[in-house]
Amino acid sequence: QVQVVESGGGLVQAGGSLRLSCAASGSSFSIYITSWFRQAPGKEREFVAAMWWADGSTYYSDSVKGRFTISRDNAKNTVYLQMNSLKPEDTAVYYCAARRFYDGSYMLPQVYTYWGQGTQVTVSS
Repeated sequence: QVQVVESGGGLVQAGGSLRLSCAASGSSFSIYITSWFRQAPGKEREFVAAMWWADGSTYYSDSVKGRFTISRDNAKNTVYLQMNSLKPEDTAVYYCAARRFYDGSYMLPQVYTYWGQGTQVTVSS
């Protein structure tokens, strides 16, 4: 089993920055992809960014490309999401998700097995 725990959310003004952390434990060596999703009130959960542990490849949604950066610390089994130039529309609960293999799909939340509890990010205008 794998456990993932997010931290780092909070309240920030538009244009500000936050860094989220996703720490994995348990059988974390078996993780193939770690991704960030977000869900705003009344909206579906949407893909934000993904990190491939094998080679460090990263992918972003168009809405965050150029503003957010996903990175990892192998020694700490932790994935980070650095969020810069935040906008009010970035307000959401941010979730970390992990899966053990890749079958061609990484942007759909239903393909992920392990989820964190979520961390609230609120961007004020």
